Amino acid sequence: MVASESKSLPTDSLKDLDSSTEKTRLLGSHHQIKPPEGECFGSRHVLAFMAFLGFFNVYCLRVNLSVALVAMVNSTKSAANESTSTECPVTHLSNTTEKNTGEFNWSENTQGQILGAFFYGYILTQIPGGWLGEKIGGKKLFGLGVLCTAVLTLLTPIVARWSLGGLIALRVIEGIGEGVTFPAMNAIWGHWAPLWERSKLSSFTYAGAQLGTVFSMPLSGILCNSDFLGGWPSVFYVFGALGCIWFAVWMLVVHDTPAEHPRISKEEREYIEKSVGVRERVTTPWKSIVTSPPLWAITASHFANNWGYYTMLTCLPTYMKNILHFNIQEDGFISALPYLVCWISQNSSGQIADFLRRRHIFSTKNTRKIVNSVGLLTPAILMCCVQFAGCNSTAVVVMLTFAVGLGGFCMGGFNVNHLDIAPNYAGTLMGFTNMFATIPGFAGPAIVGVLTDSNETRHQWQYVFYISAGVYLFGCIIFNLFADGEEQDWNTPKRDVLSFHGNGKNVPYEQIQQEINNQNYTINITPGSPASSQRS
Repeated sequence: MVASESKSLPTDSLKDLDSSTEKTRLLGSHHQIKPPEGECFGSRHVLAFMAFLGFFNVYCLRVNLSVALVAMVNSTKSAANESTSTECPVTHLSNTTEKNTGEFNWSENTQGQILGAFFYGYILTQIPGGWLGEKIGGKKLFGLGVLCTAVLTLLTPIVARWSLGGLIALRVIEGIGEGVTFPAMNAIWGHWAPLWERSKLSSFTYAGAQLGTVFSMPLSGILCNSDFLGGWPSVFYVFGALGCIWFAVWMLVVHDTPAEHPRISKEEREYIEKSVGVRERVTTPWKSIVTSPPLWAITASHFANNWGYYTMLTCLPTYMKNILHFNIQEDGFISALPYLVCWISQNSSGQIADFLRRRHIFSTKNTRKIVNSVGLLTPAILMCCVQFAGCNSTAVVVMLTFAVGLGGFCMGGFNVNHLDIAPNYAGTLMGFTNMFATIPGFAGPAIVGVLTDSNETRHQWQYVFYISAGVYLFGCIIFNLFADGEEQDWNTPKRDVLSFHGNGKNVPYEQIQQEINNQNYTINITPGSPASSQRS
C-alpha cells in the first residue's frame, strides 16, 4: 500500500516509534555500532564482575568435596591399594606415606559414586534452566541456584555423618540447584552482551569457575589439615557462607536487562540495545533447535571438553595423592595449577577471538574452529604423553597442568558459539548442550572408580588419560565439520513485517500506529524509494 499525505511521520519520529514500541530487532550494520566514548566501566562490566564472582562461588561449592574427601576417608582400611605406595618413589620432603585416619570407610568405587552424584541432579535442570531464564529472567534463577547449593553445602558434614545415602541424595539436590546457573547466565548475556564483546564478556564471566577452583583446592587442603571448626567440616562451612553472602549482593546490584537497570547510562543502554536488539517473548522453536547441525557440533565439543575437565576436576586430587604421593596440603596446591592455567586460557581466548573477528582476520566460524581446536587437540596430545613421563612427578604435573589448562581455549570456541548462532535462545541452547556435557560428570568418576578400584596403579590411570584423549579428538572433529558462526534462520521468529521504503515523510501516523499495535508488525525502513508497507 502507498501511504497518504495526512499527518505524516518524519523518518526520525518513525525510528523513535520503532524503539519505543520495543517490537524491532535491530539487526543493522553491527560494525558501525561503537561503545560510548570515554567509557571505562559500565553496567555490563559490573554484571560481568558479579557473574564472575558467582561462578567463582559455584565452583568453590562444587569441587571442595574432591579435596575434603581425601581427609574424610580412612585410607588405612584400603589395603587393596597398598601397591600405590611403592610403584613410584616418594621424592617429596613431606611424610606422604602416612595413612589418613578419616571417619569414613568408603572404597574407591563408593567415592566415585559420591563425587558423581552431583551431576545426576545437575543434568536434570539444564534445559529447564535455559528456558526459564529466557521466560522469567536469569537474575533470580542464577542467584537462587547458587543459594540452594550454598545452603546444602553448609549441611554436608551433618548429613555425611548421618548416612551415606543421605550424602548422595544431598549431592544430587545440590546438582539440581546448581544446574540452572550456566543456562541462566547465557540467557542474561543474550540481553547484555554486545556483538563484538561477546567472547571477552562470556570468557571473563565463566573464567570465575576456574579461579574458584584455583582458590578452593589449596584452601580446602589447608582447612582439612587445620583444627578450625573440626578440620574437614570447615571446608563446607566456609564456602557455604561465602555463597550466601554473594547471593545477597547479587540480588541488590544485578538486573535482567539494560531496560530494567535503574543506574545504567542512556548511552550504554542504547549501545547494547542497538547491538543485540530488544528481544521479545516468543515461542521456542524446539524442532529447529534439536535438528540444528551447528548446535550438535557445539554439543559434541562441549561433551568432549567436559569429559577431560570433570574427570580431572573430581579425580586429580586422588591421583596426586595415591600415585604421585603428594600429601593433602600439597595435593590441594598442585591440583589447583591446571585451573590457574585454564583461567588464563579462558580470558586469553576471549580477547584473541574478538580481536580476530573485529579485525576481520577470520570469519566468526573459522575463528571459533581455530580457537576450539587449540582447546581440544592440545589436551589430547598431552594426555597421551603422560605415559612417557613415568614416575617423574614434575613432568607429569606439567603435562596434566597444560592438558587441563589449555582446554580453557574452548571458551572462545564452542562455549560462546551459542550466542553466535541464536542469541534469542542462548539460555536454552546452553541448557541443551550442557545437559549432554554433564554426562561426563558422573560417567568420568564412575569409569575411574571401575578402573582403579582395588588396582590403583599408574598403568590403570593411563587408561583414564587415553579415554579422555579419544573423547577430546572426537569432539574436535565433529565441531570442525558442522560448526557455524552465523545467526541461524530460526533465531528470528517468523511474523508479519511492516516495511516502509523511502524517507517516511508521507507515511500517515495513524495508520502506522494502528498496524503496529493491532497487527504485531516489525518496522523496517529502507531509504530512497516510495513509502509502502508489506507483510512477509
